Amino acid sequence: MHPIAGHSDMTNVVEQPLRVAIIGAGIGREHLAAYRELPERFRVSTVCDLDEERARSIIEGDDIALTGNLSGVLNDPQIDIIDVCLPPHLHFDTAMAALEAGKHVVCEKPLVNSLAQADALIAASDRTGRTLTPVFQYRYGLAMQQLRALMDAGLTGKPYMASLETHWNRDAEYYDIDWRGTWKGERGGAVLGHAIHNHDLLTHVLGPIARLSATCATRVNDIETEDCAAILFEMESGALATSSVTLGAATDTSRLRFCFEGLTATSGTAPYAPATDLWEFTARAPAQQAAIDEVLAAVEPGASGFTGFFDALHDALNGQPGREVLLQDGRRSLELVSAIYLSTQSGDRVTLPLGPDDAVYESWVPQHHGKPGA
Repeated sequence: MHPIAGHSDMTNVVEQPLRVAIIGAGIGREHLAAYRELPERFRVSTVCDLDEERARSIIEGDDIALTGNLSGVLNDPQIDIIDVCLPPHLHFDTAMAALEAGKHVVCEKPLVNSLAQADALIAASDRTGRTLTPVFQYRYGLAMQQLRALMDAGLTGKPYMASLETHWNRDAEYYDIDWRGTWKGERGGAVLGHAIHNHDLLTHVLGPIARLSATCATRVNDIETEDCAAILFEMESGALATSSVTLGAATDTSRLRFCFEGLTATSGTAPYAPATDLWEFTARAPAQQAAIDEVLAAVEPGASGFTGFFDALHDALNGQPGREVLLQDGRRSLELVSAIYLSTQSGDRVTLPLGPDDAVYESWVPQHHGKPGA
């Protein structure tokens, strides 16, 4: 293994590309494409999938080993990073085994299936000195850079209100995969698998959530989990936010709007990469628009999406942290999911943070599986 530092001591410098094993060739295809954009920082040496034909289809002739033997990959001393791209119910065991094997870990969303599992991974990361980073690639793109620059310049001021729309189209064909739409296989519906990225952007921009109220329903597809949700957030800052989620829209669109004291930031409608879309930043006081435009013009675009995510991870592992996604961010996203399901199940407003004494700490899956709000 290359001499790269763990999460608590990121001081060493890596001369050679980090060697990566991708576990799962589904979303792993997109991860591989991003690694290829960073050849001086990463080298994918192995793709591990029980379906070796699927794995072979993504390597495109590259010198990448194919295997269905996860244990062999974990025991390979040349592998630095295990990139977990498996169905959600397999994340915890795979990520834990990788940490115990001394590997750094990248894990697709949702990180794991409960707050208890997230805390167990945090403990394992601390014990092994290895980094685990959840995948939230929506953070990376010019629009988020611009909004952060405006905040740093003091032009946004106090946050007032935000609105999120995750309006996508998922029909019966999407749920032909047997683990989708089930509490056992997917552990949740649109809140967990689709809106989780926009909810991460909400807290990334506006900070922690203090309380929330939520209602989930299954109205679009014949599945166990929810495919619609309406959520009200109360931020610790005092700002309010709403999230509208459905898998019954005519097209796939995501839209975010942040209303600040000094300006309003409005995204486009790109569903899977809102930070790479063209945003509007409009001053509340027209005289301030020139100052806003000056800051925007000075922002140099960096790598976006998965490429930006992996670029930030490499920086962090080489003693330049600050842009990477933290394991605590993954825990916070699951805390939000847990609170949404708790509010739906109880009908109550839920106060955060959540801990071991809360009813959903060990699992947010309802005791009696059914269609919420059907």
